[in-house]
Amino acid sequence: MNQPGGSARRGGWLPVIGVTALGGAGARLGLPWILGNAVDALVGTARPTGPAGFSWTTWAVIAVVVAVACDLAGSYAGAASVADTTARLRRRLLRHILDLGPGRARPFAPGDLSTRLTSAAASAAHAGPSLVLLAAAVVPPAGSLVLLAVLDPSLAVAFLAGLGLVALVLRAFTRRTTEAALRYQETQGELAGRLAEALTGARTIAAAGTVDREETRVLRPLAELRRHGVRAWQVLARTSAQGALLGPLVLVAVLAAGGLALVDGRITAGELFAASQYAVQGAGLGGLTGLLGRLARARAGGGRVTEVLAVPPTVHGTRSLPAGPGRLQFLDVTVHGGQTSPPAPGADRSGPVAADSSAGPAPVGSGAPALLNGVGVPALLDRVTLDLPGGAAVAVVGLSGAGKSVLAALAGRLRDPDAGTVLLDGVPLPELPHPALRAAVACAFERPVLVGDTVADAVGMGRPLTHVLAAAHATRAAEFVTRLPRGYGTALAAAPMSGGEAQRLGLARAWHADRLLVLDDATSSLDMVTEMRISRTLTEDHGHRTRLIVTHRVSTAARADLVVWLEAGRVRAVGPHETLWPDADYRAVFPT
Repeated sequence: MNQPGGSARRGGWLPVIGVTALGGAGARLGLPWILGNAVDALVGTARPTGPAGFSWTTWAVIAVVVAVACDLAGSYAGAASVADTTARLRRRLLRHILDLGPGRARPFAPGDLSTRLTSAAASAAHAGPSLVLLAAAVVPPAGSLVLLAVLDPSLAVAFLAGLGLVALVLRAFTRRTTEAALRYQETQGELAGRLAEALTGARTIAAAGTVDREETRVLRPLAELRRHGVRAWQVLARTSAQGALLGPLVLVAVLAAGGLALVDGRITAGELFAASQYAVQGAGLGGLTGLLGRLARARAGGGRVTEVLAVPPTVHGTRSLPAGPGRLQFLDVTVHGGQTSPPAPGADRSGPVAADSSAGPAPVGSGAPALLNGVGVPALLDRVTLDLPGGAAVAVVGLSGAGKSVLAALAGRLRDPDAGTVLLDGVPLPELPHPALRAAVACAFERPVLVGDTVADAVGMGRPLTHVLAAAHATRAAEFVTRLPRGYGTALAAAPMSGGEAQRLGLARAWHADRLLVLDDATSSLDMVTEMRISRTLTEDHGHRTRLIVTHRVSTAARADLVVWLEAGRVRAVGPHETLWPDADYRAVFPT
């Protein structure tokens, strides 16, 4: 079955738009000539019938019908082309955003990405039809000039002088409108970004009593948005005023030249009428300003879409994971602070071989903030080298800002290091195919975002129900899921959950990992009893897979096989909890 818009995907709509635009322009160019002959026929200076023996009235009706039919067909083709192109652009952009991953998409605010995916993509979709129509729009002035020259050269000279002024007006209009449209869309994206932030933190805003202040902050770009919108309307109004002046001037010039030619007997009354119509058609700005306005907005929208598409997506390799217990290595890994670009695939990630961390605590570092190139820019992680044994439960601890979440993100390949490499069972993570990586490694977070239609979808992500049930029981999520109206088939929107219950579903979703389970403070909202039961399940996995657990709880660190203690982006020490506990600085890591 043919899907709607299928021909557009094969490039079929743009030729239709072009043909109908040319057909309509040709019919409109022919109509003044037909009407001019009709006028001459009335005064007896021309034959009463035209080609094929049809009367001039019949030919006028045919020209009008052709013009209207071309307009209708062109409008349908244009709407279909824009709809199909918008859908394809949005699919491509959404796929690209998801392929970027959280690390590479960081420079774009979520709300700004939403406006690029919706309004910018819709504006950019007008580019193709607008360019085709703009090319066809050359026909009326060019055709008018040629036909006026055929009628009498003096008419063409008068028309050409006015046409140059029209071109200057249109050029200025295009430049100013493009700038105003771009600024408007950028400000719209900023406004959407602030709104998304406010909606995400709505509970915090309400609790802090800062609703009025947040409203002011979110709506602050409105003044700038209004200014750019007014600027666009001012440009359009100025151009319309100029067009209202230029059109009559061109018409008067052509009529004056035509009047002299009529007096001299070089043209007839009907040809003078036709010349006046060609002057109106060729110098008209109304249709061209609307067309150029759409093209300007399309250029602005296309530029905003291209900015996102220009960011290279996360690239995956083709290597297979060898048999292994899930040994995790960080080799001289550095992650810069600020908005830096990840290294290109294939860039040098070499580093020294890590020492065996199981031999005892690592040397205690200075604890000073790591700096990049000595220029005072803090590093999120600085030359971190770790060798974590496969199958172990590894707790990652440290004060706020120590780099724990960054380390977890690197282990799950949610971002790539700026230097060094991360390996799983001897294979660098970037060299693994995406399906193999996600089958081997899974992550759970402090504030999980649950996606899918139902609770089962949120946990299983396409896996069989048996896997969903096993994961829910292991993470104690089954205890509350079974109380929901439709159990695992309950729609997420109809499943009110506490923060701890959402965390349990997030844990269940990540439970399917084959070799490495990364938990970034993923049990922080659980009550003490539930956290202890899940923590025991995690730490007593009997070597089935490696578990990297970012935690602030001393009980979790105590049950782990190994503790990685981070401080200011560096490894302060690595060892069993009981070995590190005598250090007062280590004890200070955990809240009392």
